[in-house]
Amino acid sequence: MSPSAGGLVVFLLSVQVIQSQDGWRVNYRQTDVCAAKGSEVYITCDITHPPGRDPSDIKDRCWFTKEKDGETVDLRTDSEYSSRVKHTCFGDWKTCYLIIKDLRESDSAEYKFTLMTNKPGEKYTGSPGVTLSVKGLQVQVGRLNSTWLELTCHSSCVLPGRHLNVWYKNEESIKRGSSLLVSYGSTDRYSCYLRGTTGQRSPAVYGPQRPSVSVSPSAEMLEGDSVTLTCSADANPAANYTWYKEHEDSPRASGQNFTITDFTAEHSGNYYCEAQNEMGCSNSTLILINSSGGCTRSTTTTVFASISAVFLLIIILAVLYIRMIKQRDQRITFRSH
Repeated sequence: MSPSAGGLVVFLLSVQVIQSQDGWRVNYRQTDVCAAKGSEVYITCDITHPPGRDPSDIKDRCWFTKEKDGETVDLRTDSEYSSRVKHTCFGDWKTCYLIIKDLRESDSAEYKFTLMTNKPGEKYTGSPGVTLSVKGLQVQVGRLNSTWLELTCHSSCVLPGRHLNVWYKNEESIKRGSSLLVSYGSTDRYSCYLRGTTGQRSPAVYGPQRPSVSVSPSAEMLEGDSVTLTCSADANPAANYTWYKEHEDSPRASGQNFTITDFTAEHSGNYYCEAQNEMGCSNSTLILINSSGGCTRSTTTTVFASISAVFLLIIILAVLYIRMIKQRDQRITFRSH
């Protein structure tokens, strides 16, 4: 299989030379590698043996990123890598490759090559090693005019060569190319990946879906109360929120929450929120915030207290009247005897 057959392959051609005191040398062909998430990467080193020694003296070799109890952990036995890595050496052990496929962002690490010879305890490690950075893809949104947006597939890695993007609309492949034109205000979901990778796509970008509004504590209240409206919309990038009252051009507030304190009759009316991001905007349905009219909370409390006092007075008078009747009846009964 050729290097390009299984996915996007990354080679960077700076050279790191490590030489032991006994003359063994490990020459890394890359010192820093940046690769896209989901792609495949080759890391290469060349081995030079000292005079009087022979490549056949090499008993074993491995690539590793970490050690355990002072021993290197071979990537081929590391559960995080074992199904995704391959070691290949050729040219009488003079050149060795590390191949990692289906790259993950967690694969970002320093990779080193170590060899063991047929002499007991003789081991050489090329250090420092090769630093690998794995970056995910992102869709960048550019506004061309009031009608059109330009989407580009971006990676923070500077990848060698030119790679066509594969564009998806709502999980369906629609185009190959470096960019994609879409209409502003679309709620369709767009994502991309680099052709030649193993299919790790970027997160989808899309305009705000119709926002929903919740009201706390309720949509009808007494004057003097406070009410909070909360707007929420599914969107990527995340939406910004603006609040309006019906038939008014100027916004009442911005932000996901809108609080009206000391509510009066003038605050009553229909409100809505607008959710907007780089892809478009969407308005919620109208929500009616209404005062029950007349009394404020303090007035209601006063009226309730007054009614309670009158009711209590009536009860006291009734009790006194009943006692007076009983006492009169007792006096009449006593006289009759």
